[in-house]
Amino acid sequence: MDAASLGLSKIREVRDTCLCLASQRAARRLARRFDRAFKPVGLTNNQFSALMFIAATEQTPGRLAELLVMDSTTVTALLKALERERLVESRLGAEDRRVRRVSITDSGRARLEQALPIWRAAHSRLEAALPQIDSSRSLLTALALAPLT
Repeated sequence: MDAASLGLSKIREVRDTCLCLASQRAARRLARRFDRAFKPVGLTNNQFSALMFIAATEQTPGRLAELLVMDSTTVTALLKALERERLVESRLGAEDRRVRRVSITDSGRARLEQALPIWRAAHSRLEAALPQIDSSRSLLTALALAPLT
């Protein structure tokens, strides 16, 4: 099926109205923006987010995948990179040795302390540039928490 048989109006309809496409494009753009911002401290946006959740309380990879809304393979790769940098460490669970627990290291906390002012500055610039940021944030949160049906 080529563009002519599908019809240009249908293609434009999806391009111009699809919430999934719009949110994917926005997410990729935001991720690139924060990846560039965090480059001086050697973090990616995903690593920063993961470290924040792990800093709050030790996590299992499965729970971290839920919090970040990522698949387990992606979280495993993310954690391996953080472990190589010695920003997190993992150990087997005390009660259930099949469960791995991930905690932040002192180096990880120090890296977060370096990254936090960068995040604040980039976030402030972004909020200043976007109209109706609070309603946008509420919408994105609702979409992220919506059941998969």
